[in-house]
Amino acid sequence: MPSPPRRFHLLAFDWDGTLADSTALIAGALQQACRDLGVDVPDEVRARHVIGLGHRDSIRYVAPTLHERHYAHFTERFGSHYMVGDAAIPLFEGVPDMLAELSARGFKLGIATGKSRRGLDRVLAQHGIAGHFDVSRCADEGEPKPHADMLLRLMEQADVGPAQTLMIGDTTHDLQLAHNAGAASLAVAYGAHPPEGLAEHSPLATVHSVAELRAWLSTNA
Repeated sequence: MPSPPRRFHLLAFDWDGTLADSTALIAGALQQACRDLGVDVPDEVRARHVIGLGHRDSIRYVAPTLHERHYAHFTERFGSHYMVGDAAIPLFEGVPDMLAELSARGFKLGIATGKSRRGLDRVLAQHGIAGHFDVSRCADEGEPKPHADMLLRLMEQADVGPAQTLMIGDTTHDLQLAHNAGAASLAVAYGAHPPEGLAEHSPLATVHSVAELRAWLSTNA
């Protein structure tokens, strides 16, 4: 049976909360950093909200009373707590097989992430999946989400236009990034942000598991 016509050529994935099950660790590390610096500790919903943003925007949101002169200390404390669990962060079940299938079908695969380049390179090597990705862009290489820059640079590197690009992510920042870059988006509801908030950004669909994501891409991408 022939494959359906291809709608998209570049599939750009967020990392944390979309491919990797890291949201609980990130939120917990943000909360602990606030405790360390003696500022009000955000609840888990507020801590999860900033996942994917640049680090300065994240700090402003979770610790609005913290003076900017303490941001470097906050970042150091967050990193210390996060790295305790970093090596144990799993990919969501089914992610490696899904990526292998998409790559074999000829899609260009990309990553648009709030991680640093150093952090992304580390986790890609850790999971042995770097070879599946053609392009990637990190928050320390330009404007962070939801600014259009990250996705526009991926499209430029992959030599595709907005109409050929699909952004896949678990946060409103990912979906707003797609909108700002003129691309379509697909929401995953098993990560950091609740599905009702994702729906407000008009993704093509919302999926609730990697298996559902894989099936949707097989039929619609």
